[in-house]
Amino acid sequence: MSEVKNTTLPVSPGGLNPTAAQERIEVVDILRGFALLGILLVNMALFAAPPYQVAMDIAEPPAALDAAAAWVIRFLAESKFYSLFSILFGFGLWMQMTRARARGVNFLPLYVRRLLVLLFIGLAHAVFFWVGDILVSYALLGFPLLLFRNARPRTLLIWVIVFLSLVILLNVATTGLVALGSSIPEGKEAMEQAFAQARESYRQANQAAIRAYGSGSFGEIMTQRLSDLTFMYSVTIFILPNIFAMFLLGLYIGKRGILENVAAYLPLIRKALIIGLVVGVIGNLIYAVGSMYSERAEPTWLTAAAATGQTIGAPALALAYGSAIILLFQVPVWAKRLAPLAPVGRMALTNYLLQTIICTTIFYSYGLGLYGEVGAAAGVALAFAIYLAQIPFSIWWLEHFRFGPVEWVWRSLTYGKRQPFRRSPRSGSLAPQSR
Repeated sequence: MSEVKNTTLPVSPGGLNPTAAQERIEVVDILRGFALLGILLVNMALFAAPPYQVAMDIAEPPAALDAAAAWVIRFLAESKFYSLFSILFGFGLWMQMTRARARGVNFLPLYVRRLLVLLFIGLAHAVFFWVGDILVSYALLGFPLLLFRNARPRTLLIWVIVFLSLVILLNVATTGLVALGSSIPEGKEAMEQAFAQARESYRQANQAAIRAYGSGSFGEIMTQRLSDLTFMYSVTIFILPNIFAMFLLGLYIGKRGILENVAAYLPLIRKALIIGLVVGVIGNLIYAVGSMYSERAEPTWLTAAAATGQTIGAPALALAYGSAIILLFQVPVWAKRLAPLAPVGRMALTNYLLQTIICTTIFYSYGLGLYGEVGAAAGVALAFAIYLAQIPFSIWWLEHFRFGPVEWVWRSLTYGKRQPFRRSPRSGSLAPQSR
């Protein structure tokens, strides 16, 4: 293994400014870049088909290859990569707070503006481009996260457990109420009618979405998207505790100084890898297998078991993925191989939105019009092709510009002044270097 220096977070002199290249932790950018691949693999289904079909399992049974691809994505990717990205979001709060304190700058107003700008970007993304936006949830949850910024690491871990447990309790309570109502003959009949009506409503909405996105005008797509957003937000609300728990875990990692002093924490990181793999594989097997034999539209004890497996297994596997990347980064040959992912992570917001622009152009009627015609297997191939194109694009962009274009807008609005954009010829490459 290469030597890892015992470092503290460096800061630039003067007032609080956007993070300089020399202040960045390269492995964090690599983790963000890696997470974007998994996010695209999962999001591809929602780019290619209506949210009702994806969220409520109402589609016709797919071909064997597509079914296998969908199962692998559910087992290895679904919920794992937004969990990893959420951990990095929480870590980012700690990093910015630490830099502000080191400069004696009031951190709170700056971070609030940062969240408000992110909220605006997320709303524009959701309304004008794609219903699967996650930025609005991140921005809104960033406000309560501020309440925990001074909490002790042990307290943060306790709250992580509390919020994950809340998700499990909600699923169990919902299933229990349905089971209780179904234990009464009149209640069972009423429940069956309600679920049948819900399935029919989802199917009708699904067909309307296929027509609008697949062959409708831009105005018809906008109208459909606004309708779909209501459904998406009603579904997303159930994953908010998961996201917030991962925010807190990222804040915990920051407070422990794990990513600033990896050498001192290698035994802990190896332990996280092993435990994360064991718990993650078991939990996600329960989730992936349970999901094969149940419908999300109808709460049963099997869906509750699957949801519990996901709630526990997804963060565990996300930790395993992150730990594996960090450990590989300690090996010089792997550090060199992973280095190209860092530019992707440095402009993660731009690349996330770029994935939307590319995919909606491929699937929607104003582009290639392939909506509802691409299965999970082809979607995996398409996701890898798009991501592999984003790597050289990100490297090239950061050789010429200081930030990704959306990151530049975000920072300029956050700091209330136009940030330098182009790199000067004398500044040298700002892309992370392999060790």
